[in-house]
Amino acid sequence: MENKIEVIHIDYQGKQITLIPTAHVSKESVQLTKETIDAIQPDSICIELDRDRYNSLIDPVNYRNTDISKIIKEKKVFMMLVNVILSNFQKRIAEQLGSKSGQEMLVGIEKAKELNADLILADRNVSITFKRIWANLSFSDKYKLITLLLTSILDDEEITEEDLKSLQQKDTLTAALNEVSKKFPNITEVLVDERDKYLAHKIKHAPGEKIVAILGAAHTVNVPKYIHMDYDIDQYDIVPEKKKSSKIAGWIIPIIIVSLILASFKLDTSIGFQQLKGWILINGSLSALGVLICRGHILSMLTAFVFAPITSLNPLLAAGWFAGLVEAKILKPTVADFDRLSSDLNTFKGFVSNKVTRILLIVLFANLGSTIGTFVSGLSIVKAIFNLI
Repeated sequence: MENKIEVIHIDYQGKQITLIPTAHVSKESVQLTKETIDAIQPDSICIELDRDRYNSLIDPVNYRNTDISKIIKEKKVFMMLVNVILSNFQKRIAEQLGSKSGQEMLVGIEKAKELNADLILADRNVSITFKRIWANLSFSDKYKLITLLLTSILDDEEITEEDLKSLQQKDTLTAALNEVSKKFPNITEVLVDERDKYLAHKIKHAPGEKIVAILGAAHTVNVPKYIHMDYDIDQYDIVPEKKKSSKIAGWIIPIIIVSLILASFKLDTSIGFQQLKGWILINGSLSALGVLICRGHILSMLTAFVFAPITSLNPLLAAGWFAGLVEAKILKPTVADFDRLSSDLNTFKGFVSNKVTRILLIVLFANLGSTIGTFVSGLSIVKAIFNLI
């Protein structure tokens, strides 16, 4: 016998708060949302969205206007890539369940208009969440996370009937993110706990005496207890700045590399030129190889080759940014490319073929190649110096 999802009622300082646990792809969640709001006639309706996701939901074709070059310049490639992958995952599940992702949120939006109730966007800005997650990851964990997300594209395992039934009882997006957090425990606090506190704060401070909140089922576990707690919500909107030690550390390897190359010139000019040549060839070639793997244009490969040896010596720059900008200029993604995202992301071939995701991958792989090249050529330089001494 299936467990029926029930709403959660909370009394807080004279306010009657009702939490509706939903799965963002479930037809049952849509019906539960309608029935609960009609029965309560709330003064405020809170939904688990921030302004950006709200705009995407009510205007689903707005993504067509995305400026890829701007995304690269603003260093939001990782954030967009994660959004694309997770959104596609949620859409695929919704299609198998015969529903539309986020439909229960749309019901809440429409009911707020119908009842003239206050609509509260209760979730934290998604870009802040991703930035706080990124700040909590070590250098190696960042690439492990990217690898995990990319390999998920190759997972063509069919979802069973049992899986589908389970997904109807919980928030699929949160479930997917929670699987990631198991492999990266240090992001759980940012991904889950902080957002639960943020949602609770927004809900309990919503106008009126009768408040309904539409939340992914996973959030309804801890939000009730946070509603009765006091804490500073502003701290969760702050994007941590890099520590001075981290900024200094970013310059240590470039300084060591330059010092060693200069030292090799001083010890033996021919060896010095050989090490400089090796630095350029190894670093540039591996970065260009990253572009080639993603089927990038020859000009993007040349850009990666030229810039990688230079940007590797400056932690404020990255070869992938330049290669990505060149690729974006050449490919010029169209509306059709954005419209095909959901179908193209079902296979790795489609992921690489789509102009939008190909550009994002080129940025990541060119940077990864340059990073590997820095360590390989750096070790080669160190070895040569020791042989000379």
